[in-house]
Amino acid sequence: MEQRLIDQLKEWHEEDEHQQIVDSLLAIPVEERDYELISLLARAYNNLGLYEEALCQFDIISEAGKQDPLWHYRIGFALYHLNRYEEAVQAFSRSDQLEPGVESTEYFLSESTYKAKKQQREELRLAKKKASLVEHSGSVEVKAAFSDTFLSDFWDDSEYARESYQSDPPTDELITSIEKELGYKLPASYIELMKQQNGGVPKNTNFPTEEPTSWAEDHIAITGIMGIGREKSYSLCGDLGSPFMIEEWGYPDIGVVICDCPSAGHDVVMLDYRACGRNGEPEVVHVDQEDDYEITFLADNFEAFIKGLVNDEAYDTSEEDKERDLDKVAHGKFSPLLEELCSRVTEVELIEQKIRSICTQVVEEKGHFSLHADELSYLMYDVQFWLYTKSYPDTSRDQYVAAYQNIIAFGGEFGTGGYAPAFITDWLDVRIKEGCIVQDHGNIQFTDSYVEEVINKLKEV
Repeated sequence: MEQRLIDQLKEWHEEDEHQQIVDSLLAIPVEERDYELISLLARAYNNLGLYEEALCQFDIISEAGKQDPLWHYRIGFALYHLNRYEEAVQAFSRSDQLEPGVESTEYFLSESTYKAKKQQREELRLAKKKASLVEHSGSVEVKAAFSDTFLSDFWDDSEYARESYQSDPPTDELITSIEKELGYKLPASYIELMKQQNGGVPKNTNFPTEEPTSWAEDHIAITGIMGIGREKSYSLCGDLGSPFMIEEWGYPDIGVVICDCPSAGHDVVMLDYRACGRNGEPEVVHVDQEDDYEITFLADNFEAFIKGLVNDEAYDTSEEDKERDLDKVAHGKFSPLLEELCSRVTEVELIEQKIRSICTQVVEEKGHFSLHADELSYLMYDVQFWLYTKSYPDTSRDQYVAAYQNIIAFGGEFGTGGYAPAFITDWLDVRIKEGCIVQDHGNIQFTDSYVEEVINKLKEV
């Protein structure tokens, strides 16, 4: 194997040119690909989101990979993103046994274990629901789901709701047409609500959950309820309706997208027909695109979902959250890694206080401690990267992304308590494009001039 090829593959990997890696390796005859080349091909498939193809490649080298922790880790990574969490737990567990203490392995092992247990509970719940439906099958008396008093105070009247959601009341012909297009019979309670007002924004837009989602620990939020029709963007068959979300955004084909959420497409509420069949009474679930389309049960039926909606005020803890986070950034103990990195700084005096000051500004602006894509967040991304690469100069992109969570994100007392990896990779891409970060033999680092700029910003704090 030529070292030049390996160096080129490594360079493409650092530059996120994963398709280049696939094309290059597929051009090599199968019989000439050794263990390392097949491993790199499978990793590239993983990075392209082609997890089944990755597993096929890993299977080719399964005998040789049995004692390789990286082989098990990469298999676990593919299984995790295919929602095969029990198998992912086995793979990450074996990787951890072969090479204990690897942060990324421990993280995915923990996440896979949690998701496997949730998946098992969901499968058991669906099985019980199906059995119950069979046992109680037969004619069901249809009665009005919502009283006039309830309906009179349900909808929020606004220009946005009228323009984006609300259509004329649906005719029986339109309902039949929409059901045929969707392939599902719509719940009687939903049709009843839409005949009163066909789509819109309710006054109460939060629904409590027993499990955390990407939105919150104990609830989800909706933006509006889609009406029956095709005319408005946010109607069932509108240009941003259920078929679009399933076909273009990749949401699971388990039923009908009924509500959009404030994340602008990254999570939705769906009618779930898995237990009842296409003509039955569907459950209501939350589907989280940001978390590999994870499904969280909300309500037994649409009526229960609507009646279970609560007002924003029920979860308005903004003042308490702000005071708590201000205390956290002012007095919370740094993570062991952040303490270590700060201890090696000589260029800036009182670096710990500088960091706390910046993060205090973050909380003052946002009302909570979190880093996103704003100016102050980018400054904190810069500071963390400078601190880390100053102490660990031989750091690749993958190594830094894996280490990042242990600086502040999951830093304990002084930490945001979580993070979206895409914000970190997007920041890296921006700084690389700007020329602030350069890559050298697979390692990434700030340019000398940008290091000076970051130091000057810290001194000005």
